Amino acid sequence: MHDIQQARHIPVALNRCIDLLAPAIEKAIELRGVAVIIDATLGLGGHTRALLERFPQATVIGFDRDLDAIEIARKNVAPFGERLTIVHRVYDQIPEVLAERGIEMIDGALFDLGVSSMQLDVADRGFAYSQDAPLDMRMDQSQGLTAKEILFSYDRNSLIHILRAYGDEKFAPRIADNIIAARDSNQLESTKQLADLVKESIPAPARRTGGNPAKRTFQALRIEVNQELATLESAIPAAMEALVPGGRIVVMAYQSLEDKIVKNFFTKACTSTTPRGLPVELPNTAAKFSYVITGSESATEVEIEENPRAQSMRLRAIERVAA
Repeated sequence: MHDIQQARHIPVALNRCIDLLAPAIEKAIELRGVAVIIDATLGLGGHTRALLERFPQATVIGFDRDLDAIEIARKNVAPFGERLTIVHRVYDQIPEVLAERGIEMIDGALFDLGVSSMQLDVADRGFAYSQDAPLDMRMDQSQGLTAKEILFSYDRNSLIHILRAYGDEKFAPRIADNIIAARDSNQLESTKQLADLVKESIPAPARRTGGNPAKRTFQALRIEVNQELATLESAIPAAMEALVPGGRIVVMAYQSLEDKIVKNFFTKACTSTTPRGLPVELPNTAAKFSYVITGSESATEVEIEENPRAQSMRLRAIERVAA
C-alpha cells in the first residue's frame, strides 16, 4: 500500500450532511427500528462514522473503488462492527450490491463526489500537478487504464475531445499536438512533464489568470481515466430509485460538470409533468421527489478556511415523496 501517513481528510459539510439525512433516518427507525444508508463515496469513513455515532439503529453500506481508502476506513470505523458493510465497488453498482444483500429499499444516500483529499495528498497517485509522480490517476489502482496509457494511445481528435469536454480547455488542439510530439520522443512519463507541457502549450497572456494552467488538463484526464461522469449518470437515478418514500439523497459536487448532472436529475424528479394551466394534477404526473434544499448550498467560510478544496463545493438534497 502507498505511504498514507500524510493523508489528511476533513469531511466537507459533515454536520450539514448528517442533519439533511436525519429526518429520513429518524422516520425509518420509528417505523421499522432500523435505517439503511448508502455512503456511495466512503473515502476515509468520516461521514459514515458520524452517521453511525449519531444513529445507533442505523446501518451503512459504504462503496469505494480505492483499496487504500478502504483500508483506512476499516480502521476509522472499526468500533461499529457489523453495522457497516464495505464494498470494493464503484457507486454505479448500487442496484447489484443491494440485490446481492437482499435489500429492496434504502432510507438515504450520500455522495461526496470527485477526487478525495487522500488521493490528492499521496504524491505517487498522480492526481496532483504540483507533485512529480507517475501518470496514473486511477481511483481504483487494481484495474483500468492509467493516465499515461490514455495519453499514449488516444488519437489527436480523442485527446482534443476529452480536454474540451471535461476540462473546458480552449487550447486543447495545441496541447494535444504537444502530447503526441512528447510521447513520440518518450518525454511524457511523469506529472511534472505533463504539467510543463501544458504550460508551454498555453500563450503567456492566458497563463496569467485562472490558477495553474495544468489544472484543466489534469481534471479532464482524471475524469476520463475514472469515467466519472458516465458513472455518475448511472448512479444518481439508481440511488433515487432505491429510496423509500421519505428517503433522502444528499450530493456534494466540486466541479460544474458533476453538479450539472446532479441538478438535471433532481430538477426532473421534482417537477410535475402535468401540463401547465390545468387546475388539478393529472394521474401519474405528480413529482416523485421534492427539494430539501432549493437550488444548492456552498461550504461555510470557516470550512473553506480549514479546507480550501471546499470552496467549489455545491450541496444538493431531495426527498422522495411518492412511491
